[in-house]
Amino acid sequence: MKVYISADIEGITGIGHWNETDKEFPSEYSQFQKQMTAEVAAAAQAAESAGATEILIKDAHDSGRNLILDELPEMVKVIRGWAGHPLSMVQELDASFDAIIFIGYHSRAGQNTNTLAHTMSSSRITRMTLNGQDMSEFYLHALAAAYYGVPAVFVSGDEGLCQEVKDHNHSIETVATIRGEGNSVISQHPALSIKMIREGVQKALKGNLSQGLLKIPETLEFSIEFKKHQDTYRAAFYPGAFMIDPLTVGFTTSDFFEVMRFNLFAY
Repeated sequence: MKVYISADIEGITGIGHWNETDKEFPSEYSQFQKQMTAEVAAAAQAAESAGATEILIKDAHDSGRNLILDELPEMVKVIRGWAGHPLSMVQELDASFDAIIFIGYHSRAGQNTNTLAHTMSSSRITRMTLNGQDMSEFYLHALAAAYYGVPAVFVSGDEGLCQEVKDHNHSIETVATIRGEGNSVISQHPALSIKMIREGVQKALKGNLSQGLLKIPETLEFSIEFKKHQDTYRAAFYPGAFMIDPLTVGFTTSDFFEVMRFNLFAY
């Protein structure tokens, strides 16, 4: 069994401030870098115990250089940094994988369920939509996985995201690590999250993997609402793109990879 793990940080246990996600603030960041690594390690160990013979991990937060490599299982391979590939947070994913796991993911932009809620860029993007539905980073990349026939089987992150995941597909196993409330976060114990992730991943990988495959709509009407009109103006020059209003650019296709390609060049 071949398993892909995509790891972010804003849904890691206890995290509640941007400084805690940023290498430029080492006294605050280091605690959550370590917890991110521990939660990813728990998922990888559980996957190995469930029969995985190959595990590829994408360090998918900010610089892509967060995970502490020598605290991960020896069998894993890790993608560090950003290649500039349209698959972004699931770079190198293809049809050879049996399942994808998301660790440390977070609520989409505009949600009151994580103090750090955003979609792709907290500084540039107000929201992304697909066929009128607001998108999270999970939904965007789970659909990218579905493009290759790879089911999403497990997600950990904030409570709001876990509810969204169940709305998309109730078969996907989830573990809620934190709950956002205004500008605060309510967190469980870090050790409990690690235990729950380990148990949840094992359960997911021993179940019917195919049930986690998301359905890609036949027509894909994608939009990005920017915070600055200058970004919208620039993105509207992408082939096939069009300006919906001064802050929103649209793009329509029937091929989800083209959504990912547009997303890469638009912002």
